[in-house]
Amino acid sequence: MKSKKKTLVEALIYVLLIIVCVWLVPKYVVQRTVVSGESMQDTLQNGESLLVDKVSYHFTDPKRYDIIVFYPKGRDVEEYYVKRIYGLPGETVQIKDNDIYINGNKIDDPYAKDEMVSAGDAQEPIKLGDDEYFVLGDHRSVSLDSRFSEEDDPKGPGPVKRENIAGKVFVRIWPLSKFGKP
Repeated sequence: MKSKKKTLVEALIYVLLIIVCVWLVPKYVVQRTVVSGESMQDTLQNGESLLVDKVSYHFTDPKRYDIIVFYPKGRDVEEYYVKRIYGLPGETVQIKDNDIYINGNKIDDPYAKDEMVSAGDAQEPIKLGDDEYFVLGDHRSVSLDSRFSEEDDPKGPGPVKRENIAGKVFVRIWPLSKFGKP
């Protein structure tokens, strides 16, 4: 028969493990995020719940067309955006006549829901830094994305720094009828 002291210690260890897991998992491993707005339609809809992988980008680099969650004003501000990566570090991005050019070459754009109302800053070539990504929303006419810097719009993120990327969207969990990879 176990002593009361041993049972109490086991219970405390169990409670501490639960607290650590509840705190560590969302902070460092996977986070639930809710889509706010229409900027990623038709891929993602307002109100859908997503899971964000916060680990893999510690071991691999983000890739073109990944859907990411990032903090447009830095991690110390709670606001986040969900967008798709188009431009990678060191590349030059330009938008001409609704087409996206990377280093002067037109790239495929299979995710655009509509035409861009404005190319924003990207009407001129934008050279990305060694830690910067160019992101766009799929619903271009309503998306505040890398086309717009803070000088254009207070909410415009401009190019996204790697340190401000929270992670990669890897599964839609709600609504259940759309469960799976977005």
